[in-house]
Amino acid sequence: MGKKEAYEKKIEAQLKEWKIDIDKMKAKADKADAEAKLEYYKQIEDLRTKQEAAQKKLTELKSTGEAAWEDLKAGIDLAWSSLGEAVKSAKSRFN
Repeated sequence: MGKKEAYEKKIEAQLKEWKIDIDKMKAKADKADAEAKLEYYKQIEDLRTKQEAAQKKLTELKSTGEAAWEDLKAGIDLAWSSLGEAVKSAKSRFN
């Protein structure tokens, strides 16, 4: 397995884990009172937007060749970091 493929697998696994976390937060939000529900849904919408951006970057990565993937890595790392921090922050608020 090359560096690019290993990196793709790592990103895919983390995105799946964060999707599960976001789905769990959505389930908690559905059970919250009306005022809290609005705030939770706003946070979840922000997480989904970041999740979609990270997924798009991963799709771009998969379509690049072995030589060009390093050029995309910085953008993917930024999207990944942004989503990771947002999920971590939201999880702390939901608990």
